[in-house]
Amino acid sequence: MLDERPENAVDIFEDLSRDIKKSKFTYDADTVQDKIDKSTEVALAQIQRKLFSKGEGEEEEAAQDEDVETPLPNLMELCFYFEQASIGLNREEMIRVWLALKTLVDTRPLQHVRFWGKILGTEQNYYVAEVEYREGDEEEEEEEAEELAEEDVTEKEGDDEEGEEEHEEDDTPKPVFKLPPVVPKEDNRVGANKKTYFVCNDPGKAWVKLPHVTPAQISGARSIKKFFTGRLEAPVITNPPFPGNEANYLRAQIARISAGTHISPLGFYQFDEEEEEEEEGGGRDHFVNNIDFEGIPVNDLCDPSLGNWVHHVQHILPQGRCSWWNPVQKNEEDFEEDEEEEEKEEPDEPEPEVGPPLLTPLAEDEEVYGLPAWTTCLSSKLVPQYAIAVVHSNLWPGAHAFGFEKKFENVYVGWGHKYSKENYSPPAPLPIQGEFPSGPEITEADDPTPEEEAALRAAQQEAAEAAEEMEEGEDEEEEND
Repeated sequence: MLDERPENAVDIFEDLSRDIKKSKFTYDADTVQDKIDKSTEVALAQIQRKLFSKGEGEEEEAAQDEDVETPLPNLMELCFYFEQASIGLNREEMIRVWLALKTLVDTRPLQHVRFWGKILGTEQNYYVAEVEYREGDEEEEEEEAEELAEEDVTEKEGDDEEGEEEHEEDDTPKPVFKLPPVVPKEDNRVGANKKTYFVCNDPGKAWVKLPHVTPAQISGARSIKKFFTGRLEAPVITNPPFPGNEANYLRAQIARISAGTHISPLGFYQFDEEEEEEEEGGGRDHFVNNIDFEGIPVNDLCDPSLGNWVHHVQHILPQGRCSWWNPVQKNEEDFEEDEEEEEKEEPDEPEPEVGPPLLTPLAEDEEVYGLPAWTTCLSSKLVPQYAIAVVHSNLWPGAHAFGFEKKFENVYVGWGHKYSKENYSPPAPLPIQGEFPSGPEITEADDPTPEEEAALRAAQQEAAEAAEEMEEGEDEEEEND
């Protein structure tokens, strides 16, 4: 630059300075892995990395407990059959779900675990695990907290009612209308709450236990149709309103899908001979594995008549329960009220709701808009001697089942919606109530004019003066007498 003296000496000097700085600059950190804002893939990989690592002492415990039965299912074997039927999840995703189920088994006292399926959402998805606790080891903390909260609410309502009754006067009319009784939810291990469900958004993330479902939530889920967001605490804003958040809506949909799509080959389950049929329920609610089950040929399982497949989950009645609850049944308080008010007419006894019993063949299912409720097929027509039977639900798209020899399994992968021939449109709001019939006793009169008010005052004054004169005359007559 000093010898040649170019015209753009400053620009050349800046270029030389930048090249020298660049050649001497070194940075050990990786700009992809160590940047401050990590991508979602990197964050998820770090979470799922724990699935593939063992803690201290786990290898020794596994060696000692080889003979102990584990509730963890063999998902790789089920994945092999699901792949033949072109249903379910891919092998890589299934391995991660398998390892996530292992963490669930290791952290909770479970007796039975099953991969229920995957429900898709707009923001995140739900992986659902169906479990059964060991007898006496079930976590009841959440249920006790819910019961205590309900008791507090009822006590507060009772106190408010007592306070209102004290302030009310005896002449105040009391309303005769009474709200219909709230249908109670079914107990744990019974009906729609027979199984417990855990969900997570991705394998490796924490499993979250879903609350038990109530009849009101099942009835509300039947009247709405909404996509899941993937956030359990998200509100469910619909018309008609849904009693709960997305966790309750998810639990209600799982109960509905299980009741309608969980099937098994005929004869795989049988009723316990010692159990007697319930008189009120009209059917049995418990079955056991049939030890003598020898399997059904694949061609018979693919028969379109569907006589070799049965439902092994109880049907949910229109009331929202698997066993009907009588809303007119009387308690001790009701009997006391009836003694005080004998003149009131007793309500009519409602007809009990009855649904199809357990282990009902699929042939008795109703059609779906003119189509059969189920579709059967072979997994392969090229090699039929090694194919398996596959059954697809047309009522709940995404629900599938396979059967082969003595093995079968159900899985659901979908949006959690029932099939509808027409586009869903929310119900219209209720019509506006009519006005109260007007009559002379409640009709408001027109205000008098100033002239009418003056004439009324003058007439009242004249009447008062006339009355005074009459009284004075009567007094004078009495004095004269």
